[in-house]
Amino acid sequence: MTTDATDVLRYTAFSADPAGGNPAGVVLDASGLDDAGMLEIAARLGYSETAFLTGPPAGLGGEPGRAFTLRFFSPKAEVSFCGHATVAASVALAERIGPGELVFATPAGTVPVSVTASDEGLRAVLTSVEPHVEDVEAADLAEALVALDWPEADLDPAIPPRIAYAGARHLVLGAATRARLAELDYDFARLEALMRRLDLTTVQLVHRSGPAEFHVRDPFPVGGVVEDPATGAAAAAFGAYARELGLVPAEAVLTLHQGEDMGRPGVLTVELRDGDPRVRVGGEGVRIPG
Repeated sequence: MTTDATDVLRYTAFSADPAGGNPAGVVLDASGLDDAGMLEIAARLGYSETAFLTGPPAGLGGEPGRAFTLRFFSPKAEVSFCGHATVAASVALAERIGPGELVFATPAGTVPVSVTASDEGLRAVLTSVEPHVEDVEAADLAEALVALDWPEADLDPAIPPRIAYAGARHLVLGAATRARLAELDYDFARLEALMRRLDLTTVQLVHRSGPAEFHVRDPFPVGGVVEDPATGAAAAAFGAYARELGLVPAEAVLTLHQGEDMGRPGVLTVELRDGDPRVRVGGEGVRIPG
């Protein structure tokens, strides 16, 4: 299979509007592609990530025909986990094999997904791998703020900086005001260098607008794009962060608004369950015409 002959589908995730949410490429049969071929397709498409599906590894489990290996490539490199591309791939599969339970073997671990149908369309909810949260060094935080051109006074002290992981690593920074979040004009190369050194996938910039409601943005220079419009992996990491730091109860449903400042509004639902360290992230998805 050559890359030119590969059928690349286009879906958006975390919105029922093709013009909203985060677009992703989806290749439902990547069995004939090597790593270079997958990277070539992802770079040519230019979305923040493209999902590539092949057969499941032995012992993955799941229903026959509903279990897969799932890999993710940005225009620059492979990514360990991508939430929006998982949602996009799940919706694409559900259109072909029906809603229900799916299971994916990803580089980050096993990720189950449940797809349901309603009058509004298809909705996918993924369950993350087990997350963790770690401190960020003061010098690394200072470098991030310089790269973002954010004065330290613009940080929200109620959302302390941390690195959070739920399949990929993200630096969480709280914006004291919605206006601060809206003004994103950063040093691409400088932030990329820091993120590569810390093995970060995005920087999760957060403004709290209610007890369980947040606005978020995700610079993504390591992926070759300025900003990710709706970031499921970061939403999962943030859910784990919010629970561990006591921003929200152990059992909670959070609403994250993302993409508004890019003209691609999307909504991510983050569910935390008491007694289960994993985080569930859900949203709608729809095919992009053309």
